[in-house]
Amino acid sequence: MHAPDREFDPDDNYASGFDHEMEVDEEAGTEALVWQLLLLINPGDEDTAMRQFGAWQDATADAREDEVEPVWLLKDIIDWTSGFQIHDDDAAAFVESITELVARWNLELDWGVEDPTDDEFLDAARTPDLLHVAYDALRSYGYTLWIWETGTDTVAGWITLSRDDEALRAIAPALGIELRTAAQA
Repeated sequence: MHAPDREFDPDDNYASGFDHEMEVDEEAGTEALVWQLLLLINPGDEDTAMRQFGAWQDATADAREDEVEPVWLLKDIIDWTSGFQIHDDDAAAFVESITELVARWNLELDWGVEDPTDDEFLDAARTPDLLHVAYDALRSYGYTLWIWETGTDTVAGWITLSRDDEALRAIAPALGIELRTAAQA
């Protein structure tokens, strides 16, 4: 038996796994970290990641690195394609956004009701409870629902493959993103 190869390959999207003790080289530059994040939140869809990365490059072309808050710029670039941001108390928007996001992998989540768009269900639903339901449902498909600290009265996040959990836990803080799973909401 031999030790695993710890050399970083930017093209494998961490497919060979990620050593949880490995630290991300914060000197790699924001652009390299953003690219890796986009690959993680667009599993199996490098075209979308590439399009979003192009939008990132366009938006940051004339800005100094200290002028850009990566998570907020990314939020605008990925919104309703690879991520979401909704008001804390807007259950309807949360169900709609997650339904839209998982549709790209041909998934349907079981919200525990026949019709998750039913007004009676949505009026009684609390976003933290829905976050837990979506998290559990996505885990059964091999995905993880993440949320990041917005510092506002909103909830924002994205979905990755569960096998990439450790990679995201390393990349997000390197970009200044306070991240947790939706199960921790």
